[in-house]
This record gives sequence, C-alpha cells and structure tokens, in this order.
Amino acid sequence: MNLKEEAQKILNLADIKIGGDRPWDMIIHDERVYADVLSKGSVALGETYMNSWWDSPALDQFFDKLISANLKEKVRPTFSHLMLYLSAKFFNKQSKKRAFIVGEKHYDAGNDLYTRMLDKRLTYTCGYWKEAKTLDEAQEAKLDLICKKIGLKSGDKVLDIGCGWGSFAKFAAEKYGAHVVGITISNEQAKLARELVVGLPVEIRVCDYREMNEKFDHIISIGMFEHVGYKNFRTYMEVANRCLKDDGLFLLHTIGNNYSDLHTDPWIEKYIFPNGLLPSIAQIGKSIERLFIMEDWHNFGTDYDKTLMVWNENFEKSWDEIKDKYDERFKRMWNYYLLMCAGSFRARDINLWQIVLSKKGVKGGYKSIR
Repeated sequence: MNLKEEAQKILNLADIKIGGDRPWDMIIHDERVYADVLSKGSVALGETYMNSWWDSPALDQFFDKLISANLKEKVRPTFSHLMLYLSAKFFNKQSKKRAFIVGEKHYDAGNDLYTRMLDKRLTYTCGYWKEAKTLDEAQEAKLDLICKKIGLKSGDKVLDIGCGWGSFAKFAAEKYGAHVVGITISNEQAKLARELVVGLPVEIRVCDYREMNEKFDHIISIGMFEHVGYKNFRTYMEVANRCLKDDGLFLLHTIGNNYSDLHTDPWIEKYIFPNGLLPSIAQIGKSIERLFIMEDWHNFGTDYDKTLMVWNENFEKSWDEIKDKYDERFKRMWNYYLLMCAGSFRARDINLWQIVLSKKGVKGGYKSIR
C-alpha cells in the first residue's frame, strides 16, 4: 500500500475522499503531503495547508467530519504529541514568567485585523445566538447575559480577568453603571481598550492575574481560563476567591474539553495559542474544591460554531484592506484556525461553558438565567 492509499484508508473512516467533489473532500496539490501528515500528524496537516499543498472547499465541514470520526484515537500519536505531553507534565508552561507569551504571539497580531473580524465592541469570545440575528446582537446578548447572571447593579465594582479590548467593561459601565477593573497580558489590547473606555468608570491594567489582591463585588472571566494551564488552575481559583467579596458571584466563561488533558493540539500550540489548554469538567471541579460552590453550569458551545463562521466571513471580506500587512501564508493559517475550531464545536468535541460560582452559596438558591 502506497502513502496515498494509506491516507485514503484513514480518511474513509471520516467519509472524506482525496480528489472528491464534495465540499469536505481533500484536493491535493503536492504529493509530499502524505508522507508529512502520516509521520507528523496534526502539525503537518496544518503546515501543509498553510504551504498550499492541499485544499478543501469547506474546511469547517472537513474538520467536522474528521473530528466526528474520532480519528485522533485511531492514528498513532506523533513525536510532537509526546513532546507536548512531557513538556506540560514536567514544566509550568503558563508560569508568571511565561504568561505574556500568548499576548505577544496572538493578541498583539494587530488591532487592524481584529477590528475588521470582530463585532463593533471587539468581543473575541463566543456570541449568544438564542435570539440574535447578527454578530453585534449575539455579542451584546452574551454580555448582557453575563451581567444578569451575576446580578450586576449600578455602583458594583467588577474585576474582569482577561478583559481583551474592554468589551465587557465598556458594556457593564454604560448599561449597568458598574465600575470595572480589566486586566490583560496584551499591550496592544490595553492600548485600544483604554481609548474605547475614555470617560467611563473603567480601569485597564496590563498585568498577570496572580498580581491581583483587592476586593470586588463580582468577578468575571471571559475566554481567559484557556490560557491558565492545569498546573495553575488551583492558583487561579485561589486568586478569584481572595478578590471576591463573600456575597459576590464569579462567572467563568471558558471553552471546555470533553476529557482531561495536559496539552492542546500541537498545531494550535505552535501557531495560534502557545501554552494554551482547554479545561475539563473534572479539572475545573478539582480546582474549585473548598473555594467555591457551583451555582450554575450553562453549555452553549454550538453558538461558537456560528460565531467562528461569521468571524471567518468578516476576515475574508476585509482581506484586501489588510493584506499589505500579512502574507498569503498568514491568511491560510488564519482561515485554518477559524474553520478548524468551527468544525470542532460543530462535532461537539469541545464546548463553551458559563459557570456561576459563589463563595458561601446563594441564600435561597441561585435562579438560572438563559
């Protein structure tokens, strides 16, 4: 059996055909792709796509098929997987010293990119599409949902861990009269966020979450826990516990994994989110023991599929405006990242959770809000 035949045999498990005419099929431009992918796994699959060695008319559908077939359990682990596992096992890849790496690598990629791809509030997390028809509506609905879940009221002081470009901080200050301290590890995010919240009771700081030691009525964290790392999950929760008033609520909004792991996908690790890790239910549960009471757990991961597809559409539409700053390989990398993630959520391989936590329990019980 030659390499192409071996590759096709594996892809048959996912109903993907090499040279087929369906949107999710694979079109090969360079035969070297077979040896590379069969020997190096997911890193090579992404890199060969970035190098234009192969295409698929609908990458989101390709990954939905690939992931739904659970091929990662049927193909032997590669050396890169082994090295990631060992690195995560023996080193704290998300230590305080290394905390700013992802900010420099990903979030500092360029505000011109994100302002064109995201909604008008620059919300780089999953939208809530329950009643929304546009990305702007979905993101405002998500921000409002968070405010309602923590019972936000005028004058409340809120800590936003991983504030991004200040979308929640601005919304909470404008719509609810809250006072917000937002922290980020990205200088580029902080610079623009400060411009966007001028005149509002909002403070944006560039710092690591471990530096925080002051009291807040509520704490929220939207799409930041994925950068914390399993060796620091407990520390993260201890920081939240010491900064939250006894009667306050902590809302954790995070992408979640169906199983406990020590590392992320090797391609994502190398090109998109260095040192990232998606937490599992078990890992979160262990991290909050004796610190918090779990009041509510809301999964709306399928909404992230729709969010990512709109982001990719916006990125494609605006490419001509920013292509002088980025090359074609970056474009293919970004498409691959957005559409692979969309396929992952569609296949229900990963989830989006909003978890409401209290320190001593809500008297009379917490009323879930959807």
